[in-house]
Amino acid sequence: MTLNQQQFMTDVSAAPVIVFLEVEAWEEAILKRLCPPAWRARYYAEEADRIDLDKIGDAQIISVFIYSDLDASVLSQLPSLRMIATRSTGYDHIDTAFCHKHNIVVSNVPSYGANTVAEHTFALLLSLSRNIYQARERTLRNDFSFHGLQGFDLMGKVLGVIGTGQIGQHVIRIAKGFEMRVLAYDPHQDVAASQRLGFEYVGFDALLTRSDVISLHCPLTAETQHLIGTQAFKKMKKGVCLINTARGGLIDTEALLWALDEEIVAGAGLDVLEEEEAVREERELLSGRFDGHKLQAVLRNHVLAKHEQVIITPHIAFNSREAVERILQTTLENISAYLAEAPTNVVDVCEDS
Repeated sequence: MTLNQQQFMTDVSAAPVIVFLEVEAWEEAILKRLCPPAWRARYYAEEADRIDLDKIGDAQIISVFIYSDLDASVLSQLPSLRMIATRSTGYDHIDTAFCHKHNIVVSNVPSYGANTVAEHTFALLLSLSRNIYQARERTLRNDFSFHGLQGFDLMGKVLGVIGTGQIGQHVIRIAKGFEMRVLAYDPHQDVAASQRLGFEYVGFDALLTRSDVISLHCPLTAETQHLIGTQAFKKMKKGVCLINTARGGLIDTEALLWALDEEIVAGAGLDVLEEEEAVREERELLSGRFDGHKLQAVLRNHVLAKHEQVIITPHIAFNSREAVERILQTTLENISAYLAEAPTNVVDVCEDS
């Protein structure tokens, strides 16, 4: 720890200035209940790049969600900042190279909702397999006929899981409860998990050709961008169901529309859409920040949303009461640990980030 950091800890350990951004009213209520009384905490609904930075220039610790773009231009206007506690697993919204250079610690929430996202995965799958959405629409019209609502059993079907991290493994546990057979693809195989949970690792193409249901649980990287595109769809079983609760960019939207029209994909359950971050609120369509490419993506997704065989939820797989409370609790623990000079969940802020 440098002399400046030691001085910081001495000065603020009793009454640090902590700013929470992107905070909704219900989150503020929880934070106020959980924060130690000695903390000088302030709460704002705005994102970092939309707030008057003079209002938070004295912040020594800032906590944000994913929509605050903490780039060098923002961070350079926060001279007192020594720690960032992001209320997310990802931290690509933070300029970690700047943080490394200026001795700013960055902590994240590495795990908070593996079971939560996995449960939503099956909520989408069951909605597709039992035509829940169509049945509800029909009953709202006082139509109680069975025609066209026949579903299919999950028992005995082959589930292909792409990505076997914490979420993927929890999906597998649930699938076993439905007596599904599970195949998995992951460049980094967890052999112990495959033996413990009873699933089989296979190659990517084998998973595509053998699965009745495919569920995505991998990160979005340069290598996985449009992992599921036209060529992948051509290898899938006709009538496959596709579930995505990971990242929208894993699927080529136009290719998915083609696969639906060709009846390769019988149904898609999507909690994320390609380039969904393009519009945070409707008035952004009128702003200079919105470009034609993003508008095209939004329009493609609009067509997808109206497709009869597609169920879309607005990125809520993580959003259970318990999971969000775990996020807030872990964030406060990260801040407390930093103030105790024992930072936890610190991300790798190397200079070439």
